[in-house]
Amino acid sequence: MANLVIVESPSKAGTIKGYLGSNYKVIASKGHVRDLPKSTLGVDIENDFEPHYINIRGKGDLIKEIRKEAKSATKIFLATDPDREGEAISWHLATALNLDISKTSRVAFNEITKTAVKAAIKEPSTIDMNLVNAQQTRRILDRIVGYKLSPLLWKTVKSGLSAGRVQSVATAIIVNREEEIKAFVPKEYWTIDASLLTEDQKNVSAHFYGNFKGKMKLECEEDTMNIVNAVKDKPFKVSDIKRSQKQKMPSPPFTTSTLQQEASHKLNFQSQRTMRIAQELYEGVNVGSENGGVQGLITYMRTDSLRVSSEAQTIALDMIKEKFGEKYCPVKPRIYKSRSNSQDAHEAVRPSNVLLEPSKIKSHLSPDQFKLYKLIWDRFVASQMQSATINTLTIDFDSAGYIFRTSGYTVSFAGYMAVYEATEDTKPETDEMNAVRDMRIPDLAKDEILSVKIVTPAKHFTEPPARYTEASLIKFLEEKGIGRPSTYTPIITTIIARNYVKREGKALVPTQLGFVTTELMQKNFPDIIDYKFTANMESMLDEIENGKNTMKNILSIFWADFGKELQAAEKNMEANSVEIAAEETDIICEKCGSKMVIKNGRFGKFAACPNYPTCKNTKPLVPLATDATADESKKRKEIIADFKCEKCGADMVLRTGKFGSFYACVNYPTCKFTKQRVKELDVPCPLCGSKIQVKHGKNKVIFYSCEKYPDCTFSSWDMPTAKKCPKCSGMLFRKKGKAQYVCHNEKCGYKEEIPAEELNKPKE
Repeated sequence: MANLVIVESPSKAGTIKGYLGSNYKVIASKGHVRDLPKSTLGVDIENDFEPHYINIRGKGDLIKEIRKEAKSATKIFLATDPDREGEAISWHLATALNLDISKTSRVAFNEITKTAVKAAIKEPSTIDMNLVNAQQTRRILDRIVGYKLSPLLWKTVKSGLSAGRVQSVATAIIVNREEEIKAFVPKEYWTIDASLLTEDQKNVSAHFYGNFKGKMKLECEEDTMNIVNAVKDKPFKVSDIKRSQKQKMPSPPFTTSTLQQEASHKLNFQSQRTMRIAQELYEGVNVGSENGGVQGLITYMRTDSLRVSSEAQTIALDMIKEKFGEKYCPVKPRIYKSRSNSQDAHEAVRPSNVLLEPSKIKSHLSPDQFKLYKLIWDRFVASQMQSATINTLTIDFDSAGYIFRTSGYTVSFAGYMAVYEATEDTKPETDEMNAVRDMRIPDLAKDEILSVKIVTPAKHFTEPPARYTEASLIKFLEEKGIGRPSTYTPIITTIIARNYVKREGKALVPTQLGFVTTELMQKNFPDIIDYKFTANMESMLDEIENGKNTMKNILSIFWADFGKELQAAEKNMEANSVEIAAEETDIICEKCGSKMVIKNGRFGKFAACPNYPTCKNTKPLVPLATDATADESKKRKEIIADFKCEKCGADMVLRTGKFGSFYACVNYPTCKFTKQRVKELDVPCPLCGSKIQVKHGKNKVIFYSCEKYPDCTFSSWDMPTAKKCPKCSGMLFRKKGKAQYVCHNEKCGYKEEIPAEELNKPKE
């Protein structure tokens, strides 16, 4: 009988199966198989907070299948993700399969490579109940808060609301920032720029700094103009020249938080998109037989550790020495110190095999996968390199007793900058290292005299603090110890889904519902939305994980205060219900003449009569296509689809964007409904026999995938054909970018040149 390996993800199952061979069967649990019931609290508070778990609805057949496979297996390995959540899933699986917890073989992979997988299988451990109990405690805390607070919000604000322990904190942080912005009073300040000229007619720009006593702030026009009038006809004398050389260290490799932040800054990815792509890279991608076939390209992406294995570090240093030269390697390998509250179970996020350079495997990755893999690869390689050497120059000019200053810097040795510059590298560190790189300043000597071309005063106002973006909120949550790497993205997606917060561009802005809910929470449950309290709870969960505390003790401490707040709030909140004003529109209800208001429904927002239920009139928020918009489409010679917009009923027209062609509503931007354009090949999927669809990636790059993706994992950059391989009868693919047919079966390896008469035939 074969050994059974149970993982969470179907795509990971395929990768691991390829490494272990025919003696192993690998199946996926597809996440959790048991959880607390949705219809009841599911926690017996009076009986030491005993949780009541049930099989998740819809997982019954899967559990039966796993049980059947487990009965016939020689040995069972639980190989879920290497974190609290993964450990808990293994424990739930062991319970569902009636396995002895103390004897169950638990394996975990920090990276899904052949070496790592085989090594883990050889040395399995048992389920770590401290990790399981830390996850259980978090789950029970969140369930108690959600199920006890939500009914109060239904009575006080509106039905359907739900409260979350950490989500409420995140909403409050965004609300507090918005209140800071509203309360902000701008202050006037002034700057002075001087355009100077050397004797040999070279231009130099300088900015007002102060006087010989130090820096001066200009807060009014009168003081500013006094200085302008004093220097505008006076010579500028070089009073001081400072040259220095600085060593600038690289940023450390990525943690989950810094990966999400940098992907937002550099790639404009939302955190959810970043983590989805990172999961794909971790679980395995087929990078071609020439590069080793299916491989996990990065280490586990949910981590707050900066640790790097000595083996990975050695390989990286050897590669750097060969590719860039010995001077790009530091004297000693770099060791980065993690935060005091970080969990060091995993390494930092890095390439599993640094020798797989992004450019080598680009053709095998989707555009998003390539971008993120390159970001991770570049950051890791740079983190192991020599510091950059920066030459800085600062020159002070004296005019009428006032100091003007110019500064710049040049890079004399790129070091790690030859590979990567983090977002923070572009920020000024000192007056000498401002944001202008390689600023060219003419050679000047002390006491040299420059003439004035023009002196320009400018009025400014201080700006309020910036709204949080996903990146800055994640940074704040990490700094304050709120949540953990696995929770940052769910926190943000939840508060947006619950309409407590909305996106405006990159900014996160609280809704009226967010303001009202936060105000109620501040009055009745100050601890729940206090980030210090929440951070302390995270530390307590860490104590459970480390065996220094117990689940029962932490839950008892929490309930002692929360239970009292709950009793008081039930009296206060019922007597103080809050009415949220509906957002009014300019649309007039033709049945009763009232101005219609915006409501949320299962298909999105719509206009409804405010006199409901007396008047039940509703309308779409976007108008139907007008003759004008239809005529504009005809003028642009756009192809009109044979179906209508699902939101407003207008025509749909074929458009082309950065991700290829798609159908868009003719009323855009009033109506922003779009639909993917899908073509199908008359060729069955080689894995499941379903239809193969032609997809368009970024920059119009074409690839092919099964219509049942992701349930069926088939996808390819090469075009499937109806031709059969003469060697193994497998399917032949038309090789992307080459005049060649190749067999889909990599082990077969059959290739043939495409006949000349076929070369001129257009591809799909």
